[in-house]
Amino acid sequence: MLKIRPLEDRVVVRPIDPEEKTAGGIFLPDTAKEKPTRGEVIAVGSGKTLKSGERVKLAVREGDVVLFSRYAGTEFKHGGTEFRIINEGEILAVVDTGR
Repeated sequence: MLKIRPLEDRVVVRPIDPEEKTAGGIFLPDTAKEKPTRGEVIAVGSGKTLKSGERVKLAVREGDVVLFSRYAGTEFKHGGTEFRIINEGEILAVVDTGR
């Protein structure tokens, strides 16, 4: 597995691919698929440091499923798997998965 420790208020996310077919049962070709905007948090940084020196914890944690903007963060691959490093401010919401 990936061993990475993001800095400050950054989060490593493994994008979750969107469905390959529509609700009506139509299969989408690769050219019609949009970039993922949902992903699982793999690692979180230690938090943002304020001018006072105090560190603010992140609102997300490992294992959370989050929504982020389509072009947020920096993409990279490791072992054939895509990941993104995203600033916490680019995360739009945490999805309640009932865990």
